[in-house]
Amino acid sequence: MTSLKRKSLFFVIMLALTMIFTIGCGNVEDKADKTETAKESTELNNEKKESAFPVTVTDGTGKEVTIESEPQTIVSVIPSNTEITFALGQGDKLIGVDNYSNYPAEAEKIEKIGDQQLNVEKILALQPDLALVTDFQHENNPDILKQFKDAGIEVIVIGSAESFENVYNSISLIGTVTGAKDEADRIVKDMKDRLAEIQEKAKAVTKKKKVWVEVSPAPDIFTTGQNTFLHEMLESINAINTAGEQTGWVKMTEEEIVTLNPDVIITTYGYYIEKPADQVLSRSGWGEMPAIKNEQVFDVNNDTVTRPGPRLIDGVETLAKLIYPEIFGK
Repeated sequence: MTSLKRKSLFFVIMLALTMIFTIGCGNVEDKADKTETAKESTELNNEKKESAFPVTVTDGTGKEVTIESEPQTIVSVIPSNTEITFALGQGDKLIGVDNYSNYPAEAEKIEKIGDQQLNVEKILALQPDLALVTDFQHENNPDILKQFKDAGIEVIVIGSAESFENVYNSISLIGTVTGAKDEADRIVKDMKDRLAEIQEKAKAVTKKKKVWVEVSPAPDIFTTGQNTFLHEMLESINAINTAGEQTGWVKMTEEEIVTLNPDVIITTYGYYIEKPADQVLSRSGWGEMPAIKNEQVFDVNNDTVTRPGPRLIDGVETLAKLIYPEIFGK
């Protein structure tokens, strides 16, 4: 090989190596830039999340409470608070829930801490950052709540909810104190939007149906009057609550119920009574009711119509389809 050819080959090889090295460095630099950008983005998100705390809220007692830092562990003493916490994406922080927390399924695997009568020793042993309690505990067990606070546990009282507006407020409150305010806002907006759609569709109702709601079976039959979710739900779909002149949870006799002459009967106790509709349909003296004649007796999931949480809108939708299938069943 001539000297000229050798020099030309050497030049080509060096040029190729230079290009490879340059490209390689560029990729490394690009990767480094992307890694640095991702790191900065993560740090920024963490800073934004941390900047949400401390937060000061007004709890269910009307008292201002300040939460200094985002809670990492939570106990919930009532199923609705458990359900809301999961809906907010904070379920992995729950280390203790009441005996009746059954939704979602993951809640049943969490350590149980009692019911309205709390297992104080167990809660103190769990040492959560935050306890979501009720006004029942606030009114009846203030000494227990003081024990929690003295042990360094933040305590937030979630007030009783008797309307959709109350539920929206509870979701917002729990979202704020757990560091999930944006998600709480999203859930509340979704609930309001879905309810508005149902109410708009209910305008097509030309003849309102009379509905009897039965929340416990014979012989001690209870129904729901004003200031209950079921009453508000029936109003939302343009149905008439036959016990609408009553307030709260009311006990009535079979004879009194017959005079109400409902078009539809809704029961909510199928989770512990087998075939509730059959029992209602076979009651003596009820045969002339439109609801019995036309076999318009339906059982609905109790939790979706009485539990103050995100699934209440599911309850409204279910009632609408059962009572006005010609409008909502399409």
